[in-house]
Amino acid sequence: QVQLVESGGGLVQPGGSLRLSCVASGFTFSNYAMNWYRQAPGKERELVAAITSGGDQTIYHDSVKGRFTMSRDNVKNTVYLQMDSLKPEDTAVYYCAAPRVGRGQGIQVTVSS
Repeated sequence: QVQLVESGGGLVQPGGSLRLSCVASGFTFSNYAMNWYRQAPGKERELVAAITSGGDQTIYHDSVKGRFTMSRDNVKNTVYLQMDSLKPEDTAVYYCAAPRVGRGQGIQVTVSS
């Protein structure tokens, strides 16, 4: 049974940091690229970041370049999203996903003073 479980979300002030984690199980994690998506109320889902199966390459949405860092640990079957210099417009539900496998339930990130 495929499971992707996110953690680390919450409320943070503008300029603050959060680190999201996503633990995967039920599939061969190290064989898959991984994605982080987000969806804000009233907006379409957008791809925030992606990482190759080996973790050697990453891509980022223009709005988060230089502020977010995606990484993975193929021993722990975990993918991370380090989010720094957070802005109110980063407020959204964040999902991790393995293409063609599944996605997590999502976790709320709220950036507000």
